[in-house]
This record gives sequence, C-alpha cells and structure tokens, in this order.
Amino acid sequence: MRIGFIGAGSMGSALARGLGEPAVVYDADHERAEALVAEVGGSVAGSNSELAGQVDLVVLCHKPAQLHEVAEEAAPGAKAVASIVAATRISELEAAYPDTPVYRFIPNLPVEVGRGVFCYAAGSRAAAGPEQDVLQLFGRSGVVIALDEPLIEPAMALMSCGPAFIALVIQAMADAGARHGLDPGQATRLVVETMAGTAAYLDANNLDPAELRRRVATPGGVTERGLQALEDGGVRRSFGAAVDLVVEATRR
Repeated sequence: MRIGFIGAGSMGSALARGLGEPAVVYDADHERAEALVAEVGGSVAGSNSELAGQVDLVVLCHKPAQLHEVAEEAAPGAKAVASIVAATRISELEAAYPDTPVYRFIPNLPVEVGRGVFCYAAGSRAAAGPEQDVLQLFGRSGVVIALDEPLIEPAMALMSCGPAFIALVIQAMADAGARHGLDPGQATRLVVETMAGTAAYLDANNLDPAELRRRVATPGGVTERGLQALEDGGVRRSFGAAVDLVVEATRR
C-alpha cells in the first residue's frame, strides 16, 4: 500500500516515522516535506492533487481549517482517506470526500517509536475500501482501539493528552527524588523505568490497577501512607478535572 501524507507537522511526521516506510509527502512548507522524506524515504509531491493520484491511501495531517481547501484538490484522485485531523468528525470528512472510503484516527505521540495508541472510528463507506489493510498498517506503530465516534473525545483525553499528563507525573516524582539528593537525570531514569515496568506488568498479567496497588502497598507500610498523601493532596481529583476539561473543550 503506497501512502501519502498531506501535512508534515509534528504528529504527521511522528506517524510517518513510526510506520517506517517510504511515503509521498506534501506540505505547503516545502522544506518541511523534504526533511520528512529525507528521514523516511519516498518523494515530495508538488500539490495535494498530485499526491492523491500517486498513492493508495491519503493520510490527512493538516489543520482542521484546511479541510475543504485540501479536499478540493485531493478528493478527485483519492482512493481512500485516513484522517488524523483534530476536531473533524466523520460526517465532515465524508462530505469533503464524498466518493471515498474514510477512516478517522486519533494517534498519540508514542506512535513515533512504535508504542502508540490510536482511537479509530470507521466511516460509512469504510468496509467498501481497504479497511483491514489500513488497520494493519497503523497497527505497526501502536495499538488500534475501535470506538463509536461519540467516545473519541473522552478517549482522546486519556491517550492523546495522556503522554503530557504522564510526563508531569514523571517530572514531579523525579523532582521530589532530586530534592533528597538524587542526580536529576538518575531520578528521571528511575521513574521512567518504573513506569514502563509497571505498565508492562499490568499488561502481562491482565491486572487491575487497584490490585497492583494492593500487591505493592503493605497495610500500614510506607507505600500505603504515601498513597494516602497523594489522595489527600487531590491527585485523583486533579486528574479527573483535567480529563473533564479536555472532554468538554473538544466537544464544543
């Protein structure tokens, strides 16, 4: 499957790197398109329409406001369209690409290293196109979770914003360790590896997070007291507020 990326910004570039195969790229910033092609291989297209005519799958990575402008050029030649454009629903995509199978994805930044997560919602014409090939392609750089489209916003709050939220936790824990004498770099490495190992342990054992807490926190021990300090400090409430804010903002 020959792939074309319209837009070579941060997320489009991350996805292209994660997929790890040559692509056709178009971006209004020609130098940015050339830089991405230099990394992943492929070629730079001279226009959206030229790109659409050369590939089996057009991946939309442009800004939401550019949807109709891009579609005017790309739609006539597009065989199938996968969109990672934020805040753009399937109904809008299908209106812009009326004769084309459409697939809506929301990725997160770790797709660049093959450990990402995609939320996926299928358009009404998805099954008429190369849906399984598209899902297999995106699955190379992360886990694909199929959702009804109304659930995209709460999922985004967890997986798209999640890396930034988790990075804040890592920073806060590492800063606390550094206050007690650890080298900041070593403190960060300790937290990052602990977080990665915890995620792997949960996944390998199909374990509920509450059960993992019980396994680690001996009743009356220091871990249990530390957890209580986090609860008293409003950690759970703060994460809830962050997720609520993102969901409400993206549903407007």
